[in-house]
Amino acid sequence: MQQAEIGIMGGSGLYSMPGLTDIREVTVQTPFGEPSDAYVLGTLEGRKVAFLARHGRGHRILPSEINFRANIYGMKDLGVERILSLSAVGSLKEEHKPTDFVIPDQFIDRTIHRISTFFGHGIVVHVAFGDPICPEAAAAYTQSCKDIGVVGKAGGTYICMEGPQFSTRAESNLYRSWGADVIGMTNLQEAKLCREAEICYSTCAMVTDYDCWRAGHEDVTVEQVLKVVHANAENAAKVVKRAIAIMPKERKCACGSAMKFAIQTDKDKIPVATRQKLALLLDKYLGKAGEAKA
Repeated sequence: MQQAEIGIMGGSGLYSMPGLTDIREVTVQTPFGEPSDAYVLGTLEGRKVAFLARHGRGHRILPSEINFRANIYGMKDLGVERILSLSAVGSLKEEHKPTDFVIPDQFIDRTIHRISTFFGHGIVVHVAFGDPICPEAAAAYTQSCKDIGVVGKAGGTYICMEGPQFSTRAESNLYRSWGADVIGMTNLQEAKLCREAEICYSTCAMVTDYDCWRAGHEDVTVEQVLKVVHANAENAAKVVKRAIAIMPKERKCACGSAMKFAIQTDKDKIPVATRQKLALLLDKYLGKAGEAKA
């Protein structure tokens, strides 16, 4: 039974979702370990929703420590088909001002210590990732910003850095030379894993600062970031609520069939343990896990 259809991944400053009714918490066991926190299930704008605090309530998990696989697998296990992400980011362009929202459509990976796939251990899978953001979910976010009356800029490139330190000035200027728009520490792994799980994904990147590239602008500090994060939180909750309200009931994007031609390994060659571990993701295309051969 589907317990939720839309997932909300709460980032810095948003550790709960205002407006949820019929609230209950569930703990999901995954083959990849524990998610960041319990999932908060409820109803929002007539839709079944699952909320997860990416860094855990109390903000206790570093970006590099987040168990991205468990978080996304847990959403899939609950029946989630779309994930709306929220995250705090630094701006790499003058036009993206603190308190603005950006809905990026591209990523550049600058992480070095993270696992970004469910697969391996006897199964090879290559999903298409040229367009990493779901256009339907991004459109709902963009329209929501307009409806709420906040600045929400559609499109742009999100640099995903390792952290937890902020950028050096040289790095910040390098990313600007690439034409990137914003920089954060969390969203790329979520997007990759959502694609493998055939979950639609879009993020609302909430600008908190100008990183450290801007002349006359102080280097980014946690105090500065948190001040803007808290100012953004109320608008972020309104934007998510509106996006859920206007999200189409049926998916017409390609996200739901991303795995159709992605599995490269012969079915009979997949180790039984791997096949059973990934049944939630593979049964749709390979049949029931019990059919796998040793």
